[in-house]
Amino acid sequence: MTNTRTPYRTGVWLVGARGSVATTAIMGAAGVRDRITPTTGCVTESPDFAAAALPAFGDLVFGGHDVAETSLPKRAEQLAHAGVVPRQLPDLVQDDLTAADAEICPGTPAIEADRSQREIATILARDLRSFRERHELARVVVINVSSTEPQPDSRPEHAELSALEQALGDTVTNGQNILPASSLYAYAALQAGCSYVDFTPSLGARLPALDELARRQRLPYAGSDGKTGETLVKSALLPMFAARQLRVLSWSGTNLLGGGDGENLADPTNVTSKTASKQRAIGESLGYPVDGDVHIDYVPDLGEWKTAWDHISFEGFLGARMSMQFTWQGCDSSLAAPLVLDLARLLARAHETGHTGAVEDLAFFFKDPLGVEEHRLIPQYEMLRSFANSLGRTR
Repeated sequence: MTNTRTPYRTGVWLVGARGSVATTAIMGAAGVRDRITPTTGCVTESPDFAAAALPAFGDLVFGGHDVAETSLPKRAEQLAHAGVVPRQLPDLVQDDLTAADAEICPGTPAIEADRSQREIATILARDLRSFRERHELARVVVINVSSTEPQPDSRPEHAELSALEQALGDTVTNGQNILPASSLYAYAALQAGCSYVDFTPSLGARLPALDELARRQRLPYAGSDGKTGETLVKSALLPMFAARQLRVLSWSGTNLLGGGDGENLADPTNVTSKTASKQRAIGESLGYPVDGDVHIDYVPDLGEWKTAWDHISFEGFLGARMSMQFTWQGCDSSLAAPLVLDLARLLARAHETGHTGAVEDLAFFFKDPLGVEEHRLIPQYEMLRSFANSLGRTR
C-alpha cells in the first residue's frame, strides 16, 4: 500500500474519550473545520500563532480509551440538552462523532483480568499503533482527560526505567499495582511512540523513569492539570498583588461542581491532588506562605456547570487590612475542550520538530506546570508565544 501520510495528519487519542471534555473537543474540532462554529477559546487561533505551522483542525483524527458505554453521539445529545453546546451541533457533526466512537477501545481496568501491568500496557500501546497505522497518521498525541485519581501514598520506587519495566512484568494486577492508571497510560503512549499530555492532576508522566523513556523515544510530553477557571483568575490576580507590594494574608476558595467531575471529586481520596494543584500558584507566585485552603463540594443540581468563590485578605500601607472577593461561573467542558485541541496541535508540532522530554513552555495551560515555578499568566503567555515562534522557524 502506498504511504499517504502527510506531515500534519495527526491522531488525538483521548483517555476518557466518552467524557464531557472529550466529546466537546471532538464536536468543536469538526465544527471549526466545517466553519459552523467559531474558534472562541482556542489560544492557538490567535494571530500570535499564525506562523507556528500547526496541524489544521481538519487534520485531526480522534480515538481513545474509556470504560464508559454511553456512545459519543448520545453523550453529545446530553451536552446539547444541558446547554453546553448548540442544540443543532450534534446532528451537524454526527458522522464525526460516530467515526470517533468506533475508534474507542476498552481502557483499564476493563482489560486487567489476571494480566501484569506490562501486559496491559502492551495492549494499550497496540491500540495506539493500530490507530496510527489504520489512519496513516504522521503522529499521535495522547491526552489524559479522564477522572482524577486518588493521590498515591508514595511514588513508585523504581526511578530507572529498566527497574520499573521489570517490576511491571513481575506484578499481576491484584490491587497492588506498581503504577496508577494515568502513569500506565503514559507509559503505553511513550512506548508506542506517541507524545503525551496530562490534563488532570493525576500522577501520569511525572516519574523519572517515564521521563527517561520519553527522552529515549525522543518524545515530548506536557502537564499537568488543565487551568480553566478559578486558577486562571488567580494567575492573573497574583502578579497584581506582588507588583503593588500588597501583602496577601489569606486566600480561600470554595468550588461547587456538578457532573461527573464533581461526583468523582466528592471522594476525599480523589480530591487531594486537585486541591494541591489549585493552591500551588499562590505560594510560588508570592514567595511566601499564605493562609487558606480550597474546598470542593459536589452539587448534582449544577450538572455540567461550576461555581468558584474566592475570598482574599491583604494588607496595605501602614497595616491597613482590606479584602477582595470574586465569583467565577462557567462550564468546564467548554473551557477545557479548546485547550485540549490547542495542546494536541502544539505537541504534534513539537514532536515533528524534535522536542524531547517535558515541554516547560506550555505552562500557560496548566495549574501545576512541569519543571517551572512561573505561575504568572502574562509571563507564561510570553513563554508560550516564544515557543510557538520557534516551532515556525523549524522546518
